[in-house]
Amino acid sequence: MVDVSRRSKRMVGIARHGRLKRSSPYATAVTLVAGMLAVAVVSTSAVAGVAVWSFSKRVDDNAIDITVGDTAAPVPQLGSYENGFNILLVGIDNDETQSAAYGERDGTLNDVNILVHVSADHSNAVVVSIPRDLIVAHPECVDATSGAEFSAMAARPVNEAMSRGGLPCVVKTVSELTGLAIPYAGIISFDGVVQMSDAVGGVPICLDAAINDDSAGLYLPEGTSVVAGDTALAFLRSRKGVGDRSDLARISSQQIYMASLMRTVQGNGTLTNIPTLINLANAAATNIKLSTSLADIDTMVSMALALQDIDLDRLLFVQYPGTTGDSDFPGKVVPLEALAAEMFAKIAADEPFILPGTMPTPEPTPDAPVPVETSTPPTSETTVPTPQPTLQALDGLTGQTAQDQSCAQAAAG
Repeated sequence: MVDVSRRSKRMVGIARHGRLKRSSPYATAVTLVAGMLAVAVVSTSAVAGVAVWSFSKRVDDNAIDITVGDTAAPVPQLGSYENGFNILLVGIDNDETQSAAYGERDGTLNDVNILVHVSADHSNAVVVSIPRDLIVAHPECVDATSGAEFSAMAARPVNEAMSRGGLPCVVKTVSELTGLAIPYAGIISFDGVVQMSDAVGGVPICLDAAINDDSAGLYLPEGTSVVAGDTALAFLRSRKGVGDRSDLARISSQQIYMASLMRTVQGNGTLTNIPTLINLANAAATNIKLSTSLADIDTMVSMALALQDIDLDRLLFVQYPGTTGDSDFPGKVVPLEALAAEMFAKIAADEPFILPGTMPTPEPTPDAPVPVETSTPPTSETTVPTPQPTLQALDGLTGQTAQDQSCAQAAAG
């Protein structure tokens, strides 16, 4: 049986570096679209008044305090965010406001858990998808609304955290699992995914074979289809229709969707299309609940300014390392702790890494200086270029970059 007890030390402290002039469509399929969108809205005079006020007001009304007595994260001044940061994005099942078409459960579950780390120099980002069935240690939690207290548990699926104290408990659980401080978080329901995918006009998805998944209501042909609304949600939820029908296969599909969303938003003029921006702002503000630390227009704009164009090949989507082959937890995902510890140590230290079998993209080199005639004869000395660090590939890690246009795998048979 794999030991899934919590690590006692938290890997915190993101190095503060000088900012590079980089940025990118940073939003994920869940809430980072809100930050990207906020930047465009506040910088566009045609909609700067009512649209910004309306967006900010609704986001503030839905805010959730995740500090539970801890010191809140400082709110930066308007301008590019100066450090690295971690945000946890949570997709919930059985939200009280969601459509009955998505089924009913006894409690609300955090079925999608995405941890986003942005490096201190804003040159790269890592998006870690945590399987909902990952067996983890759960800390003590208190429900801020009801006052109910929940004892620590040794080994239970991570998606039970939401029912043990809401978003603050999910944040605490993932923070102790990863060893990372997580000052920012947000949640989105099924209905939110539908409305936000509609707002951007759909996302192209490539399939290596047709999918006919009755349980998810997903029917797509082989090749590329543009999915939006309920079809996009069905693709993100489908488990029996993809890969080996496991939660890990579904995560791969979700990462393919998020990468395509990034490319779509970057390439179709979303950030300069005022009607699209307003629709996206309304969908985000209505359906997303952010932590109080993040539900501030200045904070979101600061983060988006810091990330306006991170290269898509430096935006890495990875799965939390795990295995479905542990007989003690049939049908569940058990952490590969050594690989997970290695990955999160690099994330905490702001050390970029790559996937096995991939080649790192070289850092851009500064332009060569233009020769200038002088009366001083040139010397025989030559300038030796500074060697670029070699990025380590983490063996066993799976995922893709936002630039990777992979096709999702349909389930065999």
